[in-house]
Amino acid sequence: MLRDNFQSLRLRGLAGALALSMAATLAPASSAWAQSAPQGNGLPDLTQLVEQVGPAVVNIRTLERNRSAQLPPGMDEEMQEFFRRFFGQPLPGTPRQAPSPGGPPGGPQGDEPQRRGVGSGFILTNDGFVLTNAHVVEGAEEVLVTLPDKREFKAKVIGAPDKRTDVAVLKIEATGLPTVRIGDANRLKVGEWVMAIGSPFGLDNTVTAGIVSAKQRDTGDYLPFIQTDVAINPGNSGGPLINMRGEVIGINSQIYSRSGGFMGISFAIPIDEAIRVAEQLRTNGRVTRGRIGVQIDQVSKEVAESLGLGRAQGALVRSVESGSPADQAGVEAGDIIVRFDGKTIERPTDLPRLVGNTKPGTRSSMTVFRRGSTRDLQVQVAELEPEQPQRRASGSEQRPNKPGASAMAQSVGLAVAELTEAQKKELKLKGGVRVEAVADAAARAGIREGDVIVAIGNVEVSNVKEFEAAVGKVDKTKPIPVLLRRGELATYLLIRPQK
Repeated sequence: MLRDNFQSLRLRGLAGALALSMAATLAPASSAWAQSAPQGNGLPDLTQLVEQVGPAVVNIRTLERNRSAQLPPGMDEEMQEFFRRFFGQPLPGTPRQAPSPGGPPGGPQGDEPQRRGVGSGFILTNDGFVLTNAHVVEGAEEVLVTLPDKREFKAKVIGAPDKRTDVAVLKIEATGLPTVRIGDANRLKVGEWVMAIGSPFGLDNTVTAGIVSAKQRDTGDYLPFIQTDVAINPGNSGGPLINMRGEVIGINSQIYSRSGGFMGISFAIPIDEAIRVAEQLRTNGRVTRGRIGVQIDQVSKEVAESLGLGRAQGALVRSVESGSPADQAGVEAGDIIVRFDGKTIERPTDLPRLVGNTKPGTRSSMTVFRRGSTRDLQVQVAELEPEQPQRRASGSEQRPNKPGASAMAQSVGLAVAELTEAQKKELKLKGGVRVEAVADAAARAGIREGDVIVAIGNVEVSNVKEFEAAVGKVDKTKPIPVLLRRGELATYLLIRPQK
């Protein structure tokens, strides 16, 4: 027994000494690791930001006259509003307003203002200018703004809300109001913490937080959206997106959703874009934008390489409006616009933003890539008019005569014919050849009968003879770029001959 105890004590002593020795040996390394480890502060504390920005975030309610239009069977007013717009709908399950005395059963009088929706906004100036989304106040006959201190004001919509950017400015008659501080959206980094305050489902001053998921999301012609994972729901529209310095860097505007509720993806308008629009609305009552009169598309990597452009960049001109600034400047369908006013066009959406932000009447430089080389053009920017219905493509369904049809070019799978003078005039072309039959490689490329080929392998073709000569010179071991017109629209397709 004593021996066993002694052996046990001895073993414990050895174990203790070994532990002390190991601790002494590992202590410096452990200490060094601790010094190199990140000194995290945990999750951000948003309380001060809420206290700082919260008083300037408002709730917006809109009213409109009751419409007597009949709803589709099985669709009530709330469901109709849901389909009209995700944002600004009342809290699901909210009882409908009781009918007014003497009114028809089941609904109010036709001319009585009724609640239509709920949104958010924030105060820009202490004398009552408020920024929100255009869709929050669209169609409203009365707009009510409620401050966090429960004061309520009737608001006036300043100018015409800008649907293209979804920005609207309101004015309430008050002074000494709390305001937000405007930040710089360009300094925003992916992964940075951001916060939103708004009225989701009508629940005033709700605070949510998350991170910036991406920047420059192309979901609109004129806006590079900020994508976040901040919880945004119906009613958050128009509220501020705030950085950790307490500055507004965006307006919460859209969500990606299959159900109408938050699914982890939301979009905000960069504040610099919104302020630019707001200033025009306050000064002129409307937003003016530039236009040059082109319809554009993206340039694929394969097309760029086959044309010798190097990399996928620029905006492919699919059509040029007759008599437009671009037409007068010499832009042609099939050109790739790579620079505008000294700025590189990386994506097609860059062009309408740059042109739109250019003051109408300005003479701007423009660089286009055409037939393997660049050309510098001068264009005088015109003013973009209100939304107009697009002209329908013409000529693609007509079946002209087939004078001078060539034999099938086996290597590319095309048979072509001369264009008549009437066809050239209709399509506003100086030359080209009409596709009469398609097979093999050309069919796989997506070329159709009736298309008009104006260039192949970076060589412009005016007639069948030039087309056949160009086909004979192209390198058939590589994809062959074909510039064609389909109706009024131009596009590039790649023919890949069989090896």
